[in-house]
Amino acid sequence: MITPLTKRQLATMYFPIGSVSNALRRLNRYIHNAHGLMPALLATGYRANDRHFTRRQVQLIFEYLGEP
Repeated sequence: MITPLTKRQLATMYFPIGSVSNALRRLNRYIHNAHGLMPALLATGYRANDRHFTRRQVQLIFEYLGEP
């Protein structure tokens, strides 16, 4: 079951090795580079300075990037 996650939680799931700040930067880069993901997230009300992802946003990220 997909649950809401903080950006830190999701970033460290995708990039468990290294610092949290580096994991966050890499996740943001992946989100911006995945064709169609950013518009899909924006349609859900996502803003870059949000600290949490909703269930729907996590589901979209998993669809575009694959599950960690």
